[in-house]
Amino acid sequence: MGNALICVVEDDLIMGESLADRFRLEGFEVDWHTEGESALDALGSRPYQAVISDIRLSDISGEEFFSRATSTHVGVPPFLFITAYASVETAVSLLKSGAADYITKPFDIGALVDKVRVLTGTGIPDQAMPAQSELGVSEAMRRLAEMVPRIAGRAKSILVTGESGVGKEVVARFIHRHSPGVTLPFVAVNCGAVPDTLLESEFFGHERGAFTGAERQKKGYFEQAEGGTLFLDEIGDLPLSMQVKLLRALQERRITRVGGEREVETDFRLVCATNRDLTELVRLGKFREDLFYRINILELRVPALRDRPDDVLWLAHRFVREIASRLGEPVKLFHPSTDARLATYSWPGNVRELQNRLERACIVCSRNMLFSSDVFEEDGSQAGAALDMDAPLDGYMAACENAFIRAALLQHQGHISETAHALGISRKSLWEKMRKHAISAEPLH
Repeated sequence: MGNALICVVEDDLIMGESLADRFRLEGFEVDWHTEGESALDALGSRPYQAVISDIRLSDISGEEFFSRATSTHVGVPPFLFITAYASVETAVSLLKSGAADYITKPFDIGALVDKVRVLTGTGIPDQAMPAQSELGVSEAMRRLAEMVPRIAGRAKSILVTGESGVGKEVVARFIHRHSPGVTLPFVAVNCGAVPDTLLESEFFGHERGAFTGAERQKKGYFEQAEGGTLFLDEIGDLPLSMQVKLLRALQERRITRVGGEREVETDFRLVCATNRDLTELVRLGKFREDLFYRINILELRVPALRDRPDDVLWLAHRFVREIASRLGEPVKLFHPSTDARLATYSWPGNVRELQNRLERACIVCSRNMLFSSDVFEEDGSQAGAALDMDAPLDGYMAACENAFIRAALLQHQGHISETAHALGISRKSLWEKMRKHAISAEPLH
């Protein structure tokens, strides 16, 4: 793999030259632009892995630069903005719009380099990457994340399979965000939750007066998803009668509302998901074979969480940050025994169980540190509750190394050089271990 290519947009000649020189010394390839317009042109032809831009440019504002970049180009790289203290409110607004991060002037250029390493996945793993650009740090989820941008703009029908709770809807939304219709609707439907008597009306819509209570015209799921993505979760739960109608709608790309006479053209990307074995359902006559082949043009399988243990701590630390943000509270820390317990638990409920356990623990626990028994009530009241003794030794040792490095980073406020010195290893070795364990210094600043 070659050096990461980044785009620096800075109209201050001294600042721009300093940034370009430092990033080149750090091993990056750098394109430096002094105007937003020239950077916008380059985004369409250069495979940048990150964009670092001042919010105040000479020709266009940072807000306009970001808005035009995301609306014009598909799969834009993460944006990191440089801002003065007075413009922090603007930077926060850009984060809400999808920017990856910002840094305020005056700043430590070493800290900026570390942030960019996180965004580009060079030296430090992608844990601090925004959620919309990573599915996980395990090899299986990285392969999935690499595949999606290649297929999202070409496949009109994708089937996502996996056990309940593995994150199939997360993958579906990831597909949508990497599709040409990213600004258009994403309509999620739980097929098993729609009553049989309402299926046709909900999917196809209805005209005013079509039945008792139809006081106005209503567009169904097919029309609501026009130009965007229709996500049909648990497609295996659809009754056969509705499967026939769905197949026809997919083949003809036209539907007729209940009580209507005029056909309505539809155009959307279909993403279906199921935790059931559709081939077995076809064999049993419970799922139409022709519909199965229609929706199974391309299958993406999401592994169970127990089969991708590298993702457990990455997800856990991301969840506690999200929960803290929602509750307006400081982010809770994990005791080393908690990290180890999380890493060795089998997670029968997959990602959903992990998220639910952590949410309950964050709400109930009044301390700023979560012990194993806070997350796993069944472990009893001891803070250092027993680990799964059936877990392999190498898994336990890896969990301990992970927890020890996290504690050292916390002690040294996330500074890579200081932490490496304290651990008696080189910066490179520390980065390699952080990548291995999906640890980011970012949340520790």
